[in-house]
Amino acid sequence: MKTTPLGTSDLEVTPLALGTMTFGKEADEDTAHALLDQYVAAGGNLIDTADVYSRGLSEEIIGRWLKKTGKRDDVLIATKARFAMSKGGPRGLHPDYLRGAIEDNLRRLDIETIDLFQPHTFDPNVPVSEWLGLIKELIDQGKIRYLGVSNFLSYQLQHTIDVARYEGLPAVVSLQPQYNLLDRHIDYEVMDVCRIENIPLLPWSPLGGGWLSGKYQRDSLPTGASRLGEDPTRGVEAYDKRNTERTFRILDVVRDVAGECGVSMAQVALAWLVQHPQVGSVILGARTTEQLADNLAAASLTLSQDQWNRLEEVSRPHTPDYPYGFMDTMKGR
Repeated sequence: MKTTPLGTSDLEVTPLALGTMTFGKEADEDTAHALLDQYVAAGGNLIDTADVYSRGLSEEIIGRWLKKTGKRDDVLIATKARFAMSKGGPRGLHPDYLRGAIEDNLRRLDIETIDLFQPHTFDPNVPVSEWLGLIKELIDQGKIRYLGVSNFLSYQLQHTIDVARYEGLPAVVSLQPQYNLLDRHIDYEVMDVCRIENIPLLPWSPLGGGWLSGKYQRDSLPTGASRLGEDPTRGVEAYDKRNTERTFRILDVVRDVAGECGVSMAQVALAWLVQHPQVGSVILGARTTEQLADNLAAASLTLSQDQWNRLEEVSRPHTPDYPYGFMDTMKGR
């Protein structure tokens, strides 16, 4: 896989990243190591994790793989902190907590430097300058290379960018949001901030929790060894939330394009993101080497402009009348 610069950083990333939320829970250590081997053998170089993934076990599994294979210099490690590691435990971005959380990231990963550290979400209770000041200190100490953010709203992202700019603190080089053909809510405002400020996206859930692979059917509750088969109410991709006419209109177009290209629906959904001008790297999640092999093939799939446009049009989110529709009608007045 080719690499491109991640925003304003000097990190060179491949178009597909490996997400490791499944490690330690849906994928045991042997399977996780096989997935890491397969991903790196395919030319991938960005591994994304977080402290709360399997309560630290995901990071530990990656750390043991790095030590076993000696591949530390071949990959970039992105991780996160912010949420409680146990029910009712400490959390947030206050430096008193965050310093220890990042030291724990480093310890579990068994590395000296995190290439891309990302607060897992915003903390309204802590001034941005306080936690940015800690990030600067840790960058100066060589424990972090660059700062990204995850799940920030548009005003939170812009405020963080502005504080960093005016107070000489570390710049944000990436945003990790949920983004896929089924969920494009960040097209309102967040995308504009990223475009203006040159912040690339690292989309998570690029297949919408498996929906975009075509595995779920209209009005048929999922069963079997899949995320929704095990828990149909799970998260933002819950079956009842996405069992809609809009979802199946999108899936029909994804299926049509897949047939035209002779590839899987998953590859089409991933390729649409890879070719999106604001996307830096797409975070894949896989339970098996078979799933990962199919997903990785998206790196070599190029959609025609017509195919990309058809997918963009059918998945375009509805524009609320106010304020967005109202502002559109006022253009030129």
